[in-house]
Formats: sequence, C-alpha cells, structure tokens
Amino acid sequence: MHRADPPDHPILALPEVTLCAVTSVNVTATLCAMEACLDQIAFGDCVLLTHADVVPVQPAIRVERIAPLRSSAAYSNFMLQHLPDHIHTSHGLVVQWDGHVLDAARWDAEFLRYDYVGASWPQFADGHDVGNGGFSLRSRRLMEACRDPAFRPMHPEDVAIGRVNRRWLEQQGLCFAPRELADRFSAERTGDPATTFGYHGVFNMPAALGADCFWRVYQELDERGTIRPDFWPLVRAVLRRRGGVARAFQMIRDRVLA
Repeated sequence: MHRADPPDHPILALPEVTLCAVTSVNVTATLCAMEACLDQIAFGDCVLLTHADVVPVQPAIRVERIAPLRSSAAYSNFMLQHLPDHIHTSHGLVVQWDGHVLDAARWDAEFLRYDYVGASWPQFADGHDVGNGGFSLRSRRLMEACRDPAFRPMHPEDVAIGRVNRRWLEQQGLCFAPRELADRFSAERTGDPATTFGYHGVFNMPAALGADCFWRVYQELDERGTIRPDFWPLVRAVLRRRGGVARAFQMIRDRVLA
C-alpha cells in the first residue's frame, strides 16, 4: 500500500463525477492516488490519461492512451484543450500523484454547485484566488469553455482558469467557489489537511499521509522535479520522523545525482 489507510466510513456515491488524472510521469504514484480516492468513493467514471502501457490493479480505473506529455506546458495545453473529450459526467475531479481525497466524510454537496473548486492561493488578495488545479473539481461546462476561441490559454492551466480568464468565464455564467468553501475542499498553501476533503502538494504529504506512507510514494517516483521548490522544508519534515536521518540523506543524494 502506498497511501494512508482510508477512514472507516461508508463509501460515498458520486455518480455525477469522473475521477481523472493526466500524466506521463510518476504513473505508479498517480495510480496510487487514484486508488486512495476509490477506496472511499464510488465515482460515475474513473479514467487515467497517459501514454504509459499500464494495467491498473483497481478495475474501476480505465486507461486511455494519449500522446506523451513532454513538459508541464504540454500538460496545461492538454487540460485546457482536450480534457472534456474524456469526461462524460457533469463534473471531473482532477487528481495528481501528490494530491487526492483524504476523507470522503468531509465531502459537501455544495461543491457541485460550482464550476471550479480548488484550494485558494494566499498570494492573491484581489478575490481571484480560487485556485489550485492539482486537486480540483471542474464542471464539464467549464472544460468546454476553456476551448472557446475567446479563452486565452496559457501555462500553468489553473492560473489561466482562475486568474487570466476568470472574469470572462464568469461573464459566461460560470461560477467559482468562494474562498471559504474552497479551503474546506482542499489544502495546499493554505488550509489544514486534517480538516479538508483532499489536498495537493508534496510538501503536505508527510503530515497528510504519515511519514512511512510518504516515503513509499517517494520511492515510486521516476520524476522528482516538482519536489525541488519545497525540497528543504520537505527534508526537515522527514527528519522529524523516526528513521528520518537515513531518508533525508537519501533525498539529498537523489537530488545531487539527478
């Protein structure tokens, strides 16, 4: 198991939501993130979009092959231009290897009233602060709007949606969750993973999943570039746990040799 044990409560049914992930790197860890969601929720559909030749252990996950995504900018382009081709429910729950459901008991049906819900960005104070796309709930209406010629695509895709084009999207009748609700939906740079439905960010993983679970995920990674911005805080978090010295040494060695 590469994730924390799921909370002990009944399976949540979300037939109007597709669980989806898009990646060409860290595919094994991404599958584990999807499995962590499926441990707690019965979705209307579940799809992994990847170039990799993989057969998921969890039968609910269907795999659709796409061309390799060779950069984060290519990921953004796919999310903005092609994602709705693969989503056939009213909403999609986007997950990544470092962002997934933590506790389905914290689900709020109000999330589905909005076209975009993601953890807020604390660096913005202009009201356009929702939000992070790595763990986000999006309506299919919003996905289709991102393909409108009037939409200005850019990288990263969540900034394109939540800031660059937010005013235009709202003029089309699309609704972003208020910050308070977004921060109950997900923790990233703000919020507490102990109280949210899900989370995003490798820097949250030791606290959200536990040190041993984080370490198992870390060892599965084939691409660790996203760790770099928060590398030293993550090393400090690892050091505080039992066995942390050896693990921190390996992380530093992996970074030097990368």
